[in-house]
Amino acid sequence: MGRPDDGIELHRGDERYPRAVEELANPPQTLYARGDPDVLNLPSLSIIGARKSTPYGRTIAEMTGRIAAESGVVVVSGGARGCDQAGGMGALNAGGRHVVVLGTGADVVYPSSAASLIDRALRQGGCVLSLEPWGTQPMRWAFPKRNQVIAALSEATFVAEAGMPSGTFSTAEAANALGRELLAAPGSIFSPESRGANYLIANGACCVSDEEALEVAISRIYGTLRFSRPETHGLSGLDASGRRAVDILIANPMRVDDLAAALGVDPLACLRLIGDLEVRGIVERLVDGRLALSGFALHAFTRLGQNG
Repeated sequence: MGRPDDGIELHRGDERYPRAVEELANPPQTLYARGDPDVLNLPSLSIIGARKSTPYGRTIAEMTGRIAAESGVVVVSGGARGCDQAGGMGALNAGGRHVVVLGTGADVVYPSSAASLIDRALRQGGCVLSLEPWGTQPMRWAFPKRNQVIAALSEATFVAEAGMPSGTFSTAEAANALGRELLAAPGSIFSPESRGANYLIANGACCVSDEEALEVAISRIYGTLRFSRPETHGLSGLDASGRRAVDILIANPMRVDDLAAALGVDPLACLRLIGDLEVRGIVERLVDGRLALSGFALHAFTRLGQNG
């Protein structure tokens, strides 16, 4: 397949070849791009995380993308389902720019769920980048190489959510090898989806414990200040039982019986409470049947905590 009309090839030695990628032990001789390649040399933050993410992980990734964009920092991701797409959309929704680094050809949309992310990234002055020639279809061996470029492009890499074992670790290891800063959001010690991120923090990654800590880390690394803050929103109208359920579920997704026991109510009363929280959009069910806070609720809960 030939080069698409909007395709650009960046060869080592070209003025527009990203300087940061040159720091890899074996930089690719050619990078294939669509969009504006100049964005590849701007300050950027890579956001990575689990494809099979929880609402917690996706909300953390979206928040990080938004704050990076509001701080004038480009967001880089692999465009994968879950945390990658949430981080990219967070940046785009805040008016920022996004670089999507694919493991396929830059003209191949993979996964299919990334179509809208790629389209918006290009429309908002971002870039789609690949190490693979035009038309290359998904190949397992291509993604570890792609992950090295994701790590190389940015001054820092943020891990929103990761279990163990996790493909996220190849990008984190590449960032460490390049001397890039590694940031990670902690999760419940009871949540298998957070074991990897907690492990990285225990082994030296910067712990991003809340929105303010993230803003401070970005300011420290990039020397930039965030230009806007979200207005306060609350989980209005919740009674004491509803608020207790939110407090419990923010720590760890739970099954109905476990939540009932934690609340000290019978399962039927718990089901009624859950039904009300689901109707309000505060709680959602994961694919394995556990209950978790929705992205809306996690955002609202975070802002309540910031504003007392």
